[in-house]
Amino acid sequence: MIARTLLLATALLASCATHGLAQSRESFANQTFTDQTFANRNIIAAPALRANVQVSGDIVRIGDVIDNAGAAAQIAIYRAPDLGTTGSLPVAQLLNTLRAHQVIGVDTRDLKEISVTRLARTLEGNDIQQQVARALERRNGLGDAANLTMTFDRDPGDIRLDAGFTGGMQATTVRYDNRNGRFDVTFEISSENGAAATKLRFTGTAVETVEAAVLARNVERNEVIKSSDVMVERRPKAEVGTDAAPRDRTVGMQARRQLRAGQAIRTADLAKPDLVQRDQNVTLIYEASGLYLTMRGKALDNGTEGDVVSVMNLQSKRTVSGTVIGRGQVSITMAVPQRPQTSDAASSLGAAQPAPVAVATVNPTVAPKTE
Repeated sequence: MIARTLLLATALLASCATHGLAQSRESFANQTFTDQTFANRNIIAAPALRANVQVSGDIVRIGDVIDNAGAAAQIAIYRAPDLGTTGSLPVAQLLNTLRAHQVIGVDTRDLKEISVTRLARTLEGNDIQQQVARALERRNGLGDAANLTMTFDRDPGDIRLDAGFTGGMQATTVRYDNRNGRFDVTFEISSENGAAATKLRFTGTAVETVEAAVLARNVERNEVIKSSDVMVERRPKAEVGTDAAPRDRTVGMQARRQLRAGQAIRTADLAKPDLVQRDQNVTLIYEASGLYLTMRGKALDNGTEGDVVSVMNLQSKRTVSGTVIGRGQVSITMAVPQRPQTSDAASSLGAAQPAPVAVATVNPTVAPKTE
């Protein structure tokens, strides 16, 4: 009986021990999983170098050159390259700089150097000139921007700005003196980062120009201008005035006076070409109602179309006046005799008075008296 009781107690104890061990193992497993989860949640990634770096300001910070910089990201360590340029930075030198700021354990990714590019906005010189021209357009007597020729005191060339200055060029000050052609223009460009706007100032001279026909050679008086004699150039409007002759109205015209090479041609310098020249043999054309007669003549004057010139009729040797109607042709209008008035017309004007008749009186010869 006692032995049976001991066996039951031993079995119960073993059962309790086994159950307790199982509970302990399950509790340990659960505790281990909870600790691992906590550890995963608090892992901090190691900082690692970037092979290519782009900065928009003039300072390179730790957060620009490495990933996972943490609280040190905003620490400035280098001056950035010039605007729009790229520089290289040796990794060994960079690591020494990072250590000085307690940034260690950086993954270099087997890089020997990294490149640093400073971003920039480039304003091209041609665009700057166009903006200045638009600002001066129609000020103090100036014309369209497209007709302005400008000379800058200092060639603007291409200008680079920090990439953050994304605003347009806004003219804030525009001055122009039409007495000497001087201009002074200031622009402001706003920043997307809230920084103060940058200012750009340009000074120089501006002249309004026009397209003008310019002679390529000297032209004598009365000479007809050919296509090869003319080229087109832009000349100051003050030099040419409002009388500039366009090229298409210059070719084929005749010079009223002697013109020199390089001279801008004015409308007043030109005339229609002479169709008849002095001492030239011409055709005289007599026209009347139902009559058309041509004869040879010799021009005594120069004349273009529509001019009245004197011509000698080579047959009668008489000088007549006629109108130039074509090359070597002069028209003579013949007078048409008027028809006599009818009796009705005469009666309507009243009876015509007879013309006085001169009567000559002859005295008869008186015979001498006889003695």
